[in-house]
Amino acid sequence: MARLIIQGGRRIRGTFTPLGNKNAVLPMLAACVLTDEPVTLENVPRILDVEHMLRLLTRLGVDVRQRGHSVTLCAGGLNTVALDPALCGRVRGSILLAGPLPARHGSAILHPPGGDVIGRRRLDTHFEGLAGLGIAMARHNGAFRLRRTRAFRGAELLLDEASVTATENILMAATLAPGRTVILNAACEPHVQDLGALLRKMGARISGLGTNRIEIEGVKRLGGARHRVGPDYIEIGSFLAAAAATGGALTVTDLPDPTTLRVMQRAFCRLGVAWTVEQGRLHLPARQDLCIRQDLGGTIPKMEDGIWPAIPSDLLSVALVLATQTRGSLLFFEKLFESRLYFVDRLLEMGATLVQCDPHRVLVSGPARLRAQHITSPDIRAGMALVIAALCAKGRTTIEQAEMIDRGYERIAPRLRALGADITRQG
Repeated sequence: MARLIIQGGRRIRGTFTPLGNKNAVLPMLAACVLTDEPVTLENVPRILDVEHMLRLLTRLGVDVRQRGHSVTLCAGGLNTVALDPALCGRVRGSILLAGPLPARHGSAILHPPGGDVIGRRRLDTHFEGLAGLGIAMARHNGAFRLRRTRAFRGAELLLDEASVTATENILMAATLAPGRTVILNAACEPHVQDLGALLRKMGARISGLGTNRIEIEGVKRLGGARHRVGPDYIEIGSFLAAAAATGGALTVTDLPDPTTLRVMQRAFCRLGVAWTVEQGRLHLPARQDLCIRQDLGGTIPKMEDGIWPAIPSDLLSVALVLATQTRGSLLFFEKLFESRLYFVDRLLEMGATLVQCDPHRVLVSGPARLRAQHITSPDIRAGMALVIAALCAKGRTTIEQAEMIDRGYERIAPRLRALGADITRQG
């Protein structure tokens, strides 16, 4: 087990370059099984979830060649469609092979996926959508056995929820389904759009990306491609929150598209954080007057997550910690996952002023003087939120189970240390 040791009270400042979007690269890795030709991905973050996904693909017979932040995959030598049960249990992204593997190779045997324990994460939308395309699923001894039937072809599908991973699974399968597929109530997130951009380079015929109606005209085969994974806006938001909470200044290079920046800014401006964008760089000034903007009539405002372009759930944890250092009160409403906000117990131990109203709502008042504690990281985003809290706290904080943070953030200690943090890693 690894731990992070953080001496608080130092400002985060400097220039920060994000790596590729974790939530985009995992489905892109899965997409390699749609073709026998090489697929090269650039700007791939070297994080634990990617490592597990690459090991999973290697066990299937995919040739994986990694050099720095570039990965080339070739599924021409695929020798099994049965996924390793232990590896499935370590990464949520294993479920992303439920669509492309049977669509291209006829069948797949998957096992329940792992990932963060942030609440129920149902798989019904995946299997119902794939069934609509003619990919049947049967449960046997805990495994999911998927089979491409003779009825495999395009269809009009109405998803019962705008699930990101279900949209990605169905999108990948539909690229090889004869005829036309329409996905209604599709997820619109940037990582879905980035996956679609890769599939187009591979020869897929897709329209409507970025909307809740995606259309796909199936093709007989897909080819290889080279694609650069877009920057991780959640990572950008995490480092911006760290800089703002500690009173530091940050310059961010390699920015996402303007729409994504506007979505991020909508969350941060509620906390009094402002930045400028010039010549492709984002500039966050130091020592901002962090003050929560009240609603009309002076009532306590609310920050809630939702499907894109609402505030992403993955940003809520770091925004909540930033609110502990901001003047005023703010109600956080986590709508998507009933266990995501349980980490606030650790913040209470550190001296935060907050009330957990129920599993979905937390009222935060600030600014609070946080104090160092010995705590444990429960999941990726909560772990990063606790790192930010430790950067603000007086004294030395130890965060156990740092490998949870490694699943979504590459080399978190040295990258923060380069920006002025007093942070070391053990284990």
